[in-house]
Amino acid sequence: MKKGFYTIMAAQFFSSLADNALLIAAIALLKDLHAPNWMTPLLKLFFVLSYVVLAAFVGAFADSRPKGRVMFVTNTIKVLGCLTMLIGAHPLIAYGIVGFGAAAYSPAKYGILTELLPPERLVAANGWIEGTTVGSIILGTVLGGALINPHIAAPILRHHIPTINTPAEAAMLVIMVFYVVAALFNLRIPDTGARYPKQERGPVKLVTDFADCFLVLWRDKLGQISLAVTTLFWGAGATLQFIVLKWAEVSLGMSLSEAAILQAVVAVGVAAGAMIAAGKVPLKKSLSVLPVGIMMGVAVMLMAFYTKSIFPAHWGIYFGRMHVPGYLLIAYLFLMIVGALSGFFVVPMNALLQHRGHVLLSAGHSIAVQNFNENLSVLVMLCLYAVLVWLDVPVSAVIVLFGTFVCVMMWFVMRRHQANQRTFDSVALIGEVKH
Repeated sequence: MKKGFYTIMAAQFFSSLADNALLIAAIALLKDLHAPNWMTPLLKLFFVLSYVVLAAFVGAFADSRPKGRVMFVTNTIKVLGCLTMLIGAHPLIAYGIVGFGAAAYSPAKYGILTELLPPERLVAANGWIEGTTVGSIILGTVLGGALINPHIAAPILRHHIPTINTPAEAAMLVIMVFYVVAALFNLRIPDTGARYPKQERGPVKLVTDFADCFLVLWRDKLGQISLAVTTLFWGAGATLQFIVLKWAEVSLGMSLSEAAILQAVVAVGVAAGAMIAAGKVPLKKSLSVLPVGIMMGVAVMLMAFYTKSIFPAHWGIYFGRMHVPGYLLIAYLFLMIVGALSGFFVVPMNALLQHRGHVLLSAGHSIAVQNFNENLSVLVMLCLYAVLVWLDVPVSAVIVLFGTFVCVMMWFVMRRHQANQRTFDSVALIGEVKH
């Protein structure tokens, strides 16, 4: 890997770490404001909406100047989001500002990989970026939980800093420091020298150009397959977060705080699968991982039949005086496998999509189209899940429906790819670059 790649990884790690810690702090702030419970999930909605609504504009912005500078500017927007929260803006509005920064940050973060690295290194690069991101999600969640602890926040509160009156506000002050660290790394990202035609500025023209890019990727025989898979994956992944929490409560008898650990276990599996794919799957072979998506759907369905009652209560492992129940150990292993399957099949697809987007469009525009599709999928699938919960459908039935949906959609994607190959060997195009 080129030296600049590791600078990008460091910038991404600290920025994502702060994003995830900020979510915990924002939730704590809502509680301090005695906001109704239904506002908590709206934080994620406001954050994700920026990716969908601004998709036509952030790609052009990312391609309008060197990607390192774009990442610095958008990271600064995240800092402004924190500041607005500290000076009294409603957390939903302020977190939406952070989401705007994140939406504009993403095309630059992924787009620079296609400018900096040759096609054959994209799978490995995505594996490292994915692993770094997952690590930042885990550590960021832990960091946010620790920073809102009154005992840890006490040293900051003792200084009587203006507008810093609660542990949540003290946490935001520390989180801003991590954004500043990310910004310093942004400034060290090298200019790849890639330049694109002058970008449009008129809203109507930008939307029209985005629609053209959207159609180009969906019509391309390779782009449509990789885009379909990543769109399905991110929508399914966001929904699976909530399903795991409910499943842990109903089938394993775990509290919310205990169930949150299971999400970290899945994330560790995703990181492991991503790393394996980075080392074992070259870009030319990226489409060979499609069957793994069906395997993941089947594995998820097995969750519906897993409960703590199938194991003897005394069975487990002792670590000193601490007893870890056997049903929990198996659940950890099982969820890690589900995560590993997810990471293994999505990383090559992500790399292929970036490569085709770079060849057909431009780095920033292709990532903006990808973000639009993926986050629209997140919104739709979360809404469908919310409807099932509102209808009081048992979690086991929800899991079976969810797993079946993933399997069926992946089967259709594989059939579509086979049909494409019968008319034209699109796989032969993988690795070709612009001249």
